[in-house]
Amino acid sequence: MGPRRAIATAQDERVLNERRRHRSASFDAEPVPTARLEDLDRTLFERTYLPAAFAPEVLAANERTYVQRLAATKMIVSAEDTTPTVVGLLTLGNRPRDFLPGAFVQFLRLDGGTLSDAILDEAVLDGPIAELMRALDGKLASHNRTAVDLVSSSLEQRTSDYPLPALQQLVRNAVMHRAYEHTNAPVRVVWFHDRIEIGNPGGPFGVVSAATFGQPGIVDYRNPLLA
Repeated sequence: MGPRRAIATAQDERVLNERRRHRSASFDAEPVPTARLEDLDRTLFERTYLPAAFAPEVLAANERTYVQRLAATKMIVSAEDTTPTVVGLLTLGNRPRDFLPGAFVQFLRLDGGTLSDAILDEAVLDGPIAELMRALDGKLASHNRTAVDLVSSSLEQRTSDYPLPALQQLVRNAVMHRAYEHTNAPVRVVWFHDRIEIGNPGGPFGVVSAATFGQPGIVDYRNPLLA
């Protein structure tokens, strides 16, 4: 801690670890040695991921093999080393949590304003990231009540508790920017009667600090490939 002697706190250690990680290769690019090529869903890759990521004419002109395409999109280490990467398992894994135990979202809907109130709904959402986000979108939509006003004007007016696109953006940020290494903790979405709390593992990263968080232009990516 500078030129003086002091005992580092847990917060100091976390910041130091994040700075070390920022200077090294991103965790989502690292190989997962215990995973094999068969742990990736080829159908999901070829029928869903590739058409969404590349224009049809680009895919038609590209004569790469399945393995070469996986390597080009960073889902595996290389065409010679077919070990899946972290982003490959998060995106295409048949069972991502077998290798990344924290890769899930815990959803909780409570009938009140504290964690001790009655539970109205709870779910553990996991799977490949697109599947996980679809399931979470469904939970958000089902609990986002919409009021219909037929009296105030000649046109029907609908008002939701929260703007759904804003909720979707918030939970996507939570999944995208979380720390996946050295933790088994999930992203948590807790819906109280008067607010929604979203929490994820990992603190400010890279150029973002507690002091600069939220300032325009101060951004960084813990998981650039996943982003």
